[in-house]
Amino acid sequence: MSDVAVIFGGPSPEHDVSVLTGLQAARGLALAGVGTIAALYWSKTGDWFAVDPDLEAEAFLEGVPRGATRLQLVSAHGGGFSESGGRLGRARQLDIDVAVVCCHGGPGEDGSLQGALDLAGIAYTGPSVAGASVGMDKLAFGALVADAGLPTLPRLLLTADAGAPSFDGPYILKPRFGGSSIGIDVVEDFATARARLSANPHFRSGVVLEPFRPDLGDLQLAVRSWPSLQLSAVERPLRSSGSADILDYRDKYVAGEGMAGAPRELPAQIPSSLEAALRVAATRVADLAGLRGVARIDFLSDGKEFVVNEINTIPGSLARYLWVAPVVSFGDLLADLVAEARQRPTHAYTAAGADGTVLRSAGSIAGKLG
Repeated sequence: MSDVAVIFGGPSPEHDVSVLTGLQAARGLALAGVGTIAALYWSKTGDWFAVDPDLEAEAFLEGVPRGATRLQLVSAHGGGFSESGGRLGRARQLDIDVAVVCCHGGPGEDGSLQGALDLAGIAYTGPSVAGASVGMDKLAFGALVADAGLPTLPRLLLTADAGAPSFDGPYILKPRFGGSSIGIDVVEDFATARARLSANPHFRSGVVLEPFRPDLGDLQLAVRSWPSLQLSAVERPLRSSGSADILDYRDKYVAGEGMAGAPRELPAQIPSSLEAALRVAATRVADLAGLRGVARIDFLSDGKEFVVNEINTIPGSLARYLWVAPVVSFGDLLADLVAEARQRPTHAYTAAGADGTVLRSAGSIAGKLG
């Protein structure tokens, strides 16, 4: 019988949170009786290992846990994950039916891993390559939302020679490619914003600048695509004392259970008219981003109006804690993710149309360079 593999970790600042999500998913799948569970750990250095799915988080404190088996991933037809064969033995390929992707940030959530799995012919949960890419690129996602006419804050690419924006400070600076709240800065003026370009290591791949609005608080909900489009209750995340500016990484994840242990008001006590508007906007965002699997959509609101902030295509703890109205158990959530991966593949490559006509009429390559 083929295994259901849980993939977690990865060379990302959110590596540790991904480990928590992956271990939760492995336990949840086992309890749901989905099948034989394989745990595939992606190390901080980019190496692959098969590990015991019953491990606790502390086993990963020093990196690769004891007893791990080194793997290799071949991104080609007939490839996939296999154990190293050593000097004399042949590599043993893992018989994986579906990969449950639990990677947050970095190459596990920006489309890189998804592309490798597509090329290897492994079905997987969560966003496609395109969906992951647009969700990770804050500049592209902001432009997509604005073009669709949804309310959002102005967002621009900040570079060393960029002119001052049309909106006044204070400003919030976010890594263009990155999840969570890692690397975010709040500054008072544009000169300070430009100075942060060389001081913040998370800005090396690009940074977006927005007006900082301290009057806006966080509201978010989960959306899942299988067996049909469904929205969770609206949540109001609570900030820790002394965290007045933004909902930061510590607020979200340092409770010991990933996002599942963060303080919150759920369901959020907001006007029904605001909740209805959020649900309409969330449905539209899901369509624009090509939702697949389960995602969390984040909004900012003053209690009356709202703006779309971002989409998290592989949310912490797979957003299991948000499904209180309607109630969706973690086992059912995982089983539906696996069912979608099997029945709604992300992409099927084909060479249809490449029949040699162009090659036969091409003539000399040297002649085309003249």
